[in-house]
Amino acid sequence: MKNALALLAATTALAAPALAEDLSVVGSWSSLPLHNQYEAPFWGTTLPEASGGTINVELTTHNQMSLGLGDIYPLLGQGVYDVAMTVADYAVADAPELEGLDVPLLALTADEARAMVDAARPMVSDIYRDRFNSHVLAIAPYPPQVVFCNHEIASLADLEGLKVRASGRMTAKLLEALGAEGVNVSFAEVPGALQNGVVDCAVTGAGSGYSAGWWEVSTHLLPIPLGGWDSVVTAINLDKWNSLDADTQALISSEVVSGFEDPAWASAQDALVNDIACLTGNGECPSGEARSMTLVEVSDEDFAHAREILTTEVLPEWAERAGADWAARWNESVGATVGVTIN
Repeated sequence: MKNALALLAATTALAAPALAEDLSVVGSWSSLPLHNQYEAPFWGTTLPEASGGTINVELTTHNQMSLGLGDIYPLLGQGVYDVAMTVADYAVADAPELEGLDVPLLALTADEARAMVDAARPMVSDIYRDRFNSHVLAIAPYPPQVVFCNHEIASLADLEGLKVRASGRMTAKLLEALGAEGVNVSFAEVPGALQNGVVDCAVTGAGSGYSAGWWEVSTHLLPIPLGGWDSVVTAINLDKWNSLDADTQALISSEVVSGFEDPAWASAQDALVNDIACLTGNGECPSGEARSMTLVEVSDEDFAHAREILTTEVLPEWAERAGADWAARWNESVGATVGVTIN
């Protein structure tokens, strides 16, 4: 009888479905292609289906929750939600060493940008673990951060004396070194700021600017990656991560690469070409109606000048703020990948 009961208990245990895991997920800007084309399908469909229904996801975005941009990762670390993703630059007030993830002007193609990200990933993982009690799952790009101006410009030098909204702290430092005035304006407030003269120019991804209608309030487009690639970090609360069994961790780790990170990177290079066409009318626009912004060509001299300022002024200034240990780690990882050393 005892053997029969033991057999029945074992059979029942084997037949019982695995306990479902519920994940509350906070995505990045709901209006932008990264969320609509990659984040929402992955968290809403791909991962739950891959789990066989054992992972349930409740998905929203930080702008739908009206979260302060600097609060997104600290709240994640506190366990207010399980997973969050947004631009890493929004967290640099709490982690200045994180600025080394997305350095302007060092990567001109998506392949180069991903190589930088892959080199930085161990460093970024340590930062999120120690600063935000979180485990990094993925790092995906917005397209290169280019310059929209509601002011006539013909070269990079023409930014001197203008008020420019930067996409991150290192970009702001670079703009200031170029003679511009860096202005802190949130993404959502930029159209009004451009229209009302609060800023003359603003830096964001070409596709983001197209989707958000920045072409309505700006006339000139300078397609230099002055704001890097605005890396978006997806992280999960470390306590939540540690509570998951090994199989669930392995499933999420594998699926987030194949179902989210890889596709986002694969589209990044073509996205820039297409977005510039959509903003300027120079070429076919696959996203909708082409606009008529003036495309400003970047000369080799302009680019060389900006790159020199980056390497001789901006990066050393960051190294002082982040600390010698982080600068050394950067030199050994990202710097070695792009051929730049902070002295």
